[in-house]
Amino acid sequence: MVENVNLKDNTLDSKENNDLDIFSAEDNFKEIDYALELKDVYKSYGKKEVLKGLNLKVKKGEVFGFIGKNGIGKSTTIDCIVGLKDYDSGEILVLNLDNKKDALKCKSLIGYVPSEPITYEMMSGNEYLQFIASSYGMIQSSFNKNYAFLIKKFSMTPLDMDRKIREYSHGMKQKVCLMASLIHNPKIWILDEPTVGLDIMVYEVLLKMIKEFALHGRTVFITSHNIELVSKVCDRVSIINEGRVDTTIDFKKEPLKRRDLSKIFFKIYGDIE
Repeated sequence: MVENVNLKDNTLDSKENNDLDIFSAEDNFKEIDYALELKDVYKSYGKKEVLKGLNLKVKKGEVFGFIGKNGIGKSTTIDCIVGLKDYDSGEILVLNLDNKKDALKCKSLIGYVPSEPITYEMMSGNEYLQFIASSYGMIQSSFNKNYAFLIKKFSMTPLDMDRKIREYSHGMKQKVCLMASLIHNPKIWILDEPTVGLDIMVYEVLLKMIKEFALHGRTVFITSHNIELVSKVCDRVSIINEGRVDTTIDFKKEPLKRRDLSKIFFKIYGDIE
């Protein structure tokens, strides 16, 4: 372990836990039905109105797809959810917590992978994960457990993690970014265009992690241009158009629509240049 990044110590939590499946941790939000709720959310950039009364409900334990053409407001929606951008009006609830009034708590519940992840190349993989963990106020024993779980899941060795990130292959960098989003054991995993430039091996790992995350009652929120991915892994999908949700499809109720998602998408938008 590195010494230049300080994690909180907690002697009461120092006992080793042999159960490395961190996703099976107790659910402290059992009485809550929705992981995310967006109520009449508006967001403008100058005179350009991007979100025009967006309403969205994402259930706990589901893999939810949020798709639309370029520049339609998908990333803006995510930025508003995770607190990177303020919205003009409306309300966003993260596990029933207001993401403005309870901003820090909401951020601790979310693991976020931006469309263009950034790492500190001069750090080792281990140092980078400890740096991210410290920003969430994690205690050392919790970090150790989560770290052991994640490097195993993403097929990274301790020797790999001790190397500088600048020495990593593209695929290894992608793995570290995904691990960083999960190191604090979030309840909601938000992925903005997760497959862009993704190594094929990492892609397969990502699919497995998405399914496993949701199987443990946690929530995955995905935006992607990859219609095949969305139709394959999502339980429900909403298509945004003109700043609002145009259509929501429940694949569990209408499984045949998985194969028709592209047709539905293009029916809404028509020809896309």
